Amino acid sequence: MRISRFLAVIAVLLTAMGWGGAARADDVLVFAAASTADALNDVGGLFAAKGLGTMRASYASSSTLARQIERGAPANVFLSADREWMDWLEHAGSVLPQTRRDLLGNALVLIAPANSGLGEIHIGRSTDIAALLGSGRLAVGDPDHVPVGIYAKQALKAMGQWDRIGPRLARAESVRAGMALVERGEAPLGIVYATDAALSKRVRVVGTFPAALHEPIDYPVALVAGRDTVSARAFLDFLQTPEAKAIFVRYGFVVH
Repeated sequence: MRISRFLAVIAVLLTAMGWGGAARADDVLVFAAASTADALNDVGGLFAAKGLGTMRASYASSSTLARQIERGAPANVFLSADREWMDWLEHAGSVLPQTRRDLLGNALVLIAPANSGLGEIHIGRSTDIAALLGSGRLAVGDPDHVPVGIYAKQALKAMGQWDRIGPRLARAESVRAGMALVERGEAPLGIVYATDAALSKRVRVVGTFPAALHEPIDYPVALVAGRDTVSARAFLDFLQTPEAKAIFVRYGFVVH
């Protein structure tokens, strides 16, 4: 009897601390692209400060998160770094298409370690990035599934350099993981989003890829099918308020 009571008390304590129990009704679980982490954490903090609910977030590459959602992960909201993975979930019936909207935009940049001697580069179709790499590798999210890598591949193909650079990639699981390789000096160059580069003191932007070289970098957001709650809808609406947009702009995003 004493053991049963002890276990019951432990269960209550774990639930009170947010472990082992169901999420509160006003919790919103957001699966979001890694590149949005800092901005979205601030947006979630403001959402909570206004008494609208509590945002919890899981950050990774959009491909990883989309696959988790398709397998039944309990996300309420999905914020993707490209349209392709949102399309994939929509076709699978895993998000509510009527709630989908384009939220943000971004730019693609070439980065080097902060102490690199490489000067500023005007990137165009004739820029020889392979020569700039020397004997090193180009750090980027895996172009087989990570959005930033997909955009990078499009740009390099448009520049006629994919065949030379493709075999020399240091493939990472997310944009942040790719940037970390450059921060540590393990790669002389990397391709990331402008917003990620702006957050790091250990890399610097040496060039910006013209938008014409790749598809538009859009961040669609939608509610997850079967996880549509009042709080989730409130958070989706809050993402488009002037206050939330101001936070995204502060981090360098383009807001739609």
